[in-house]
Amino acid sequence: MKAIILEQPGHLQLIEVAEPAEPGQNEVLVRVKRVGICGTDLHAFGGNQNFFTYPRIMGHELAVEVVAIGPTDEAVGYDVGDICCVIPYLHCGKCIACRRGKTNCCTNMQVLGVHVDGGMREQFIVPVDKLIKADGIPVEHLALVEMLCIGAHAVQRSRLAAGETALVIGTGPIGLATAAFAKAAGADVILMEVNQGRLDFAKTTLGVEKSLQPGEGVAEKLIQINNGDLPTTVFDCTGSANSMHAAFDYVAHGGSLVLVGHIKGDITFSDPHFHSHELTLIASRNATRADFDWVIDTLRKGEINLAPWITHMASPEEMVDVFASWRKPETGVVKAMLTFD
Repeated sequence: MKAIILEQPGHLQLIEVAEPAEPGQNEVLVRVKRVGICGTDLHAFGGNQNFFTYPRIMGHELAVEVVAIGPTDEAVGYDVGDICCVIPYLHCGKCIACRRGKTNCCTNMQVLGVHVDGGMREQFIVPVDKLIKADGIPVEHLALVEMLCIGAHAVQRSRLAAGETALVIGTGPIGLATAAFAKAAGADVILMEVNQGRLDFAKTTLGVEKSLQPGEGVAEKLIQINNGDLPTTVFDCTGSANSMHAAFDYVAHGGSLVLVGHIKGDITFSDPHFHSHELTLIASRNATRADFDWVIDTLRKGEINLAPWITHMASPEEMVDVFASWRKPETGVVKAMLTFD
């Protein structure tokens, strides 16, 4: 059985592994159809991803086919042959976070493809409660549900209200997802991105008119764009320390800064500025089942057109050779995808 393993930073290899055993109690055997390539995967390849350990079979943005269902304690909402998306967060169900319904930040969190082996293999076993059947959604789009959930969860965390102005910094896939669900929440969205090509793509695909590039005088430009006020909610989706530090200056008095991306290192800010503005600082990690339901409902309604987002596809044999190039801006990758059929 084919699998792709990241042995160490910069070293991706196509290998043969044993096929999985039959699913046990509350387990499901799945056949992988599509794997979305996430920033997590690209950063792990470069050796700068938080929480990641090597060697690792990556892949947590997944569309799979149900092959076999083991004995289950409760009825499930899918059958053998169904195409499903995967919730890749393996939470313990017992810790303080899980007991409060915050399974996305379980103290014992294990994420497929990060802490434990993920879906860059032909078949594997998943817990029975980690699959969601989503009829009517193309398989390629189903593989992007988890990515969209990251943005949806960030918007949910922000408590963004209709009519507010939201600045989304960074228009990679997570920034696109965040902006899409900020719009869905009724916000007036402003985009900021250093790469003009990415910015143009985001404006076109999301239907956002207001935008700017980082540089000198960003706060003043935001005030001009936003009728004399800074945005009340700012989402930083860059994973850049410099951007995250600067983002504190872009939030209106009484507003919120949501850090969607994360870095290896510390984030510092001016305490006088933070207190004088009475800012709210929010971290956003992973997503919940409710976020998955929101995203799937949104896709079923046709409110987000994902077709232009998928710019590159590769077979397992091809991906080993092209993966490194997907990290380069000149390659023009918005969303790349691994296909097993």
